[in-house]
Amino acid sequence: MFLTNKLILLTMTDKETPSIALDSSNEIGMANELVLCVRTHLCRIVGQGTPITYQALAKALELAPPNTIHKLTVALERLIEEDAAADRPLISALVISKARDGLPAPGFFECAWRFGRLVDDPFGPMVPEFYAAEYDKAVEFWGAFTKDAGPEV
Repeated sequence: MFLTNKLILLTMTDKETPSIALDSSNEIGMANELVLCVRTHLCRIVGQGTPITYQALAKALELAPPNTIHKLTVALERLIEEDAAADRPLISALVISKARDGLPAPGFFECAWRFGRLVDDPFGPMVPEFYAAEYDKAVEFWGAFTKDAGPEV
């Protein structure tokens, strides 16, 4: 399972580059722990330069049914909220649906719109263009962070 005794926590404030700290406490709720695991895994793979599907991410994190994709979606939406609040590129842009021709699920766009990152209609024709730009920004930002963070990320 994705739960571990020691997690790599990404501590981020405002527009600063994230810093890393280890946390071995059991006080983190399961939902928050999943958010941290998702961000950590995405930071590890961002250098590959290709998106990961929801299913592949769930498998990599060893999420168990029921509601695996729903749990993952909730965590990804939380990451969108955190990144939007801190004015960082959306790390959730690294995750796509295998059924949507290289785009994330509609919930990604709705959430990006809800938190002010997407100003157009979340179901409109500008969605692919928004996604391509957000993906490129995420790869650049989070890829640079991963290089600077060293081997723990």
